[in-house]
Amino acid sequence: MSPLPPRPPLKIAFVASERPEAEQARGRLAARYGSVSPAAADVIVALGGDGFMLETLHDNLERRTPVFGMNRGSVGFLMNDFEEDHLLERLAVAGHTVIHPLQMDAWDADGAVHSGLAINEVSLLRQTCQSAKLRIWIDDTVRLEELICDGCMVATAAGSTAYNLSAHGPIIPLDARILALTPISAFRPRQWRGALLSHEARVRFDVLEPEKRPVSATADSFEVRRVTRVDVRERRDLALTMLFDASRSFEERVLAEQFNS
Repeated sequence: MSPLPPRPPLKIAFVASERPEAEQARGRLAARYGSVSPAAADVIVALGGDGFMLETLHDNLERRTPVFGMNRGSVGFLMNDFEEDHLLERLAVAGHTVIHPLQMDAWDADGAVHSGLAINEVSLLRQTCQSAKLRIWIDDTVRLEELICDGCMVATAAGSTAYNLSAHGPIIPLDARILALTPISAFRPRQWRGALLSHEARVRFDVLEPEKRPVSATADSFEVRRVTRVDVRERRDLALTMLFDASRSFEERVLAEQFNS
């Protein structure tokens, strides 16, 4: 039997945030391991914080190349520890975490529709000192006739430890196939704490009194102002892959976060 041909070397694209320590790390790693463009890469190594990881994933929506993050920023929940040695070995045994983004379709006051994708959450926020008034539909049924609040969001499991957690929403295991519907500073009904929804649920927000109480809608960093209606659903046809060190998977991070004081 003839021996198997050797595997071609792994093609890595190193990308970095604008932080000096991230840019410097990219230069050293590219010199050591070689670097190609993201379009030609087998894997993308993102150097920065969680915000830059989200930016890299958004930039990679069409290619869907796996992304391995290393923390060179201020927040690193989505990142692996930074270490210049043994990178190829780490990539070879890294665990794969697949996430599906949310689709946001937002109608503005002029009737135009704006669409965006969110890896973490779609959030609605009041634009002025006036509280927002929202009506919430789930799968074509009105579930909350009027929510008076600073805002409301739909968060993915991957995003449940981000803004959603800060708004006292639940942390969701990645394999739960659940979305979190979480109010932001609810005033009426004051005791409403949100809901857990099937990942197949279709959520619709109607903005009540939009002229008096203007509201913006944001899909991660894509913002639409003066919205009158926002529809949110999961895009199962889009799959993004994050890579994590085998010793500390993303699932383990989410579980551990629930026991942090």
